[in-house]
Amino acid sequence: MNIVIVGAGEVGRSVAKTLSGEGHNIYLVEKDEAQATSAAEQLDVQVIRGNGARPQILAQAGVVPAGNIDLLIACTNRDEVNMLSCWIAHSAGVPSVISRARNLEFTDSADWGKKLGIDLMISPERSIAREIIGLLEVSSALHAAELLDGRAAIYALKIADDSPLINMALKDLRTAYPDLIAVFVHVEHPNGVAGVPNGFTVLEAGDICYVVTYKQSAAKLQEIFQSSHKVALRKLFIVGGGKLGTQIAQAAKRDFGNVSLRLIEKDPERCEKLSEELGEALVLNCDGVDKRVLIDEGIEEADGYVCATDSDELNLIYSSMAKVMGAKKTIAIVKRKEYQDLTKTMPVDAIVDPNEALANLILRVVHYPRHTKAFSIIERINAEMLEVVMHDDNELIGRTLAQIKLQKGVVVALLGRGEKVLVPTGATQILAGDRVILFALTSLMPEAAKLFGAEI
Repeated sequence: MNIVIVGAGEVGRSVAKTLSGEGHNIYLVEKDEAQATSAAEQLDVQVIRGNGARPQILAQAGVVPAGNIDLLIACTNRDEVNMLSCWIAHSAGVPSVISRARNLEFTDSADWGKKLGIDLMISPERSIAREIIGLLEVSSALHAAELLDGRAAIYALKIADDSPLINMALKDLRTAYPDLIAVFVHVEHPNGVAGVPNGFTVLEAGDICYVVTYKQSAAKLQEIFQSSHKVALRKLFIVGGGKLGTQIAQAAKRDFGNVSLRLIEKDPERCEKLSEELGEALVLNCDGVDKRVLIDEGIEEADGYVCATDSDELNLIYSSMAKVMGAKKTIAIVKRKEYQDLTKTMPVDAIVDPNEALANLILRVVHYPRHTKAFSIIERINAEMLEVVMHDDNELIGRTLAQIKLQKGVVVALLGRGEKVLVPTGATQILAGDRVILFALTSLMPEAAKLFGAEI
């Protein structure tokens, strides 16, 4: 395809690099000279220097009536630029346009996009908030993503030194825990060996396991992974009262009910607004690393501490200090890829990257345009999850999973059948209307998705 990407920031560059590597012809529009030069030197794309909200600049990228551009993606940090770029492209006849939207009011309904001819307006804040709530809900989780409308989820969990899973083969898990319904789709050993496990895979201390399970089984899963670290979320600190911090606070109030919530924000006017929006939550007008305030508010009793300011560096430092002061789980919002591995050297339990989430969301729209509501890209292990509805005319209807003989690296992790969520076995028969949750290595997903009837 011929694709125009407006914006060469972290998101635009990531999307451009992936799509270019897949063989698409990419035009990258960027008005900042330094970013444009860097992109031209490092990426196999054609860079157009200029403001992507100007028709003359987009024309240089081929966005003209009767042109051959198949898709325009606008992902700058300015909503106005993104929406105007998309409107210009739509008016020129580009078949599909996607806009990033930082202001949540633009994604509250589809009306804004439809009126401007935008096929999809996307914002990562809501999905990031859900991921953080999942990380707080299962305090030992390193990664979390919802599946099947929130009835199930995938968690990345580390096996602690006191876990009863140590030296257990996966085939013995059902016998040891008959009430636990979970599928291990990926295991990474401390020595670096990783992959899709089988029944004879023996678990070790320090293994990071990606496990698909029912939401109601998450507490039991945490208990057997880290038996001495079972923590209910009673007290939560959130630093940063911007869009993301507010989303996290609202989600925490909704999902955890009786949680004692403290939101810290430096801007006094913002604090007043937050106090009105969040009701019983305690809004503190101070710095997120003010030791006196943290001690007075009981940071040593905090079950969760989320730092969501606009500064990656502050988020990492504040989260580290909160951990040292006694917070049981700390999460830092970090956008720069260079900082993503700092959990190995800093006392921070989890790092969440909104830019990665947005780039992955854009890519899933490009790759699987009919399946955007139920798709997760797990970049850490180069794997993907996709939900596919089985139609009557699919050749797999009536066959069991054992008969299908999926290649190694592809797993049917869950199956939604009506109101039920099933963990399939080899004897499970595929029926019309089933919602199949596929797990696959990124390189294998297109073929697996096509097999199950997904539109690619």
